[in-house]
Amino acid sequence: MRNIVLIAIMVFLGFSAQAQSKKNKNLKYKTEVNGSCELCKKRIEKAAYNVPGVKMATWDIGSHELAVILNEEKSSTADLNAAIAKVGHDTKEVKATDADYEALHSCCKYVRE
Repeated sequence: MRNIVLIAIMVFLGFSAQAQSKKNKNLKYKTEVNGSCELCKKRIEKAAYNVPGVKMATWDIGSHELAVILNEEKSSTADLNAAIAKVGHDTKEVKATDADYEALHSCCKYVRE
């Protein structure tokens, strides 16, 4: 009897752990990305689309908000933020390196915090 109870508990815990690791295939994610013009918009959206699992990416010039639909089974929001920073744009979570920022076209340079 004890063995049956122990097996039942182990099976239950196994299913619980498996359910928690399930990733969202259509995560709606928004973050602030610094930029200033149409060139920035194209660069930011292109960088986002190059991240595996990104289904939709739109950056708004006025609000500096990047809206993305992302499959978390293929990549994470950290991967997305790193990709945006790599092309020279600071996000709320990741700051671009000075070298990546300096590589931006002069019209694309924004005031860094």
